[in-house]
Amino acid sequence: MASTPSTGARKGRNWFLWSVGFLFLIIALLVGYTWLALNWSYSSGERAGYVQKFSQKGWLCKTWEGELAIVALPGSMPEIFPFTVRDDKVAADINAAMGKRVALSYDQHLGIPSTCFGETGYYVDKVRAVE
Repeated sequence: MASTPSTGARKGRNWFLWSVGFLFLIIALLVGYTWLALNWSYSSGERAGYVQKFSQKGWLCKTWEGELAIVALPGSMPEIFPFTVRDDKVAADINAAMGKRVALSYDQHLGIPSTCFGETGYYVDKVRAVE
């Protein structure tokens, strides 16, 4: 006499496979969204001023975070531009230019899902000294 699997065991196995597939789909969507948010630039530009604060931050994911003071007229209140640097070479260039007027080229990314990729949405990718 051959035994056949019970209907309850088959339903339990199907539910488990469906749950694993659904979890995989959610993770794939999250990874795809993160990749899109980090690689699609909402805007790009350049800002000039003096780097007044620059440090490496993060518990697990280390990024360089800084503030650029943009002064329109001497004696006026500066506008503060917060930015993030993910490339160590660019961070070294900014550290070498501290105290000088610099121009930072950046890309703005919206919807970054975690602060692990930086505290701001402005990612600096190039720095040059301005005379």
